[in-house]
Amino acid sequence: MVTGRTEERTAELVPLRRPSEPAAAGQRASDVDAWGRSEKARDRLRRLYDPVYRYWFRTEWEGLEKIPARGGALLVANHAGAVPSDAPTIMHGIERELGRPVYGLADFIFRSIPVVGTLWARGGGVTAHPDNAYRLLHDDQQLALVFPEGTKATGKRFSQRYRLRRFGRGGFVEIAMRAGVPVVPIAVIGGEEAMPMLAKSPRLARALRVPYVPLTANMLLMGPVGLVVPFPVKLRFRVLDPVRFDVEPDQPRYRPSEVLAEAEEIRNRMQVAIYDMLRARRSVWSG
Repeated sequence: MVTGRTEERTAELVPLRRPSEPAAAGQRASDVDAWGRSEKARDRLRRLYDPVYRYWFRTEWEGLEKIPARGGALLVANHAGAVPSDAPTIMHGIERELGRPVYGLADFIFRSIPVVGTLWARGGGVTAHPDNAYRLLHDDQQLALVFPEGTKATGKRFSQRYRLRRFGRGGFVEIAMRAGVPVVPIAVIGGEEAMPMLAKSPRLARALRVPYVPLTANMLLMGPVGLVVPFPVKLRFRVLDPVRFDVEPDQPRYRPSEVLAEAEEIRNRMQVAIYDMLRARRSVWSG
């Protein structure tokens, strides 16, 4: 088990293995790769985020060794919080502990925001699209992180916490099948309490063309700073056994019934793990 608080060796972060460079040596003037990710930017982010990871969230991992040390793999996790803390913490933790870069697949809305979109890409954000996921997993042999619940999870109220939403049509399973890589489920607790949503305004969301506009407990207690500052909950992550599919990769399509069945099985495994972690948790703040 790895914890952000007790493992003091992390004063020196694990150096990352560089992603494969699609262009010939000397053709790039910077370290920005074909996806817009910059290792220099990631290094700065890691050094800024590490105190948050270690001391604010006191992050704890279980089963981290189940994430492949090499080759492509699709990481899937439950998602929570009006402004989720799980995505940056998962990416930071895997890069910090395993030395592997992680690319986060997310909605195009991030990429379309001036300045924010560029910073998001430099930090490893990639627009969620099946072709992008396939290239990351199959061609580049990278780790890609996706949240199958999407905004249905981050937009739910606190009263609905830890109840996993449907994983859509199971598109993440079909991508993994086509790329010939495993799906690695990650169960997360703590994120639901980091920035709990009490209410939301559909009318304002429509006007701003965003999925939701939240009213969070953080905003009520902290004022404007509560828009971006989560509560100092303890975040715990449990990596489940990788799921490998007994199908031929690179097929034009896979049976929808098989894809949905596999997605539902993964969802059920994650839900069971979440409830098990919650039963063992003594406190939101100390774990």
